[in-house]
Amino acid sequence: MMAELKLRSKDPDSLRRIIQSTLSERLQSVNAGIQRTEERLQEFETKYQLSTVEFIRSFNNDELSHNFDFDEWIGESKMLAHLQQTKEAIEEVDFVN
Repeated sequence: MMAELKLRSKDPDSLRRIIQSTLSERLQSVNAGIQRTEERLQEFETKYQLSTVEFIRSFNNDELSHNFDFDEWIGESKMLAHLQQTKEAIEEVDFVN
């Protein structure tokens, strides 16, 4: 179920354009962040010859000794999930009359 948000404005068309433009800019920023994060994850995957999924499983099972790269790898993985959720939320916005 989708919630509906109502806004009041003396100039609704202008407000709509502003919101659409802001969402578009935010989506571009999020997409750029996703690309950078995916590139960083790929660097770790190449360096350690593990997929991120395999790494997290092994890390959570205490199969890997601590390494500062691993802290960053986990952080990048969490960041990617957050960015993907943000992207989905923006893309789900539908303007109704």
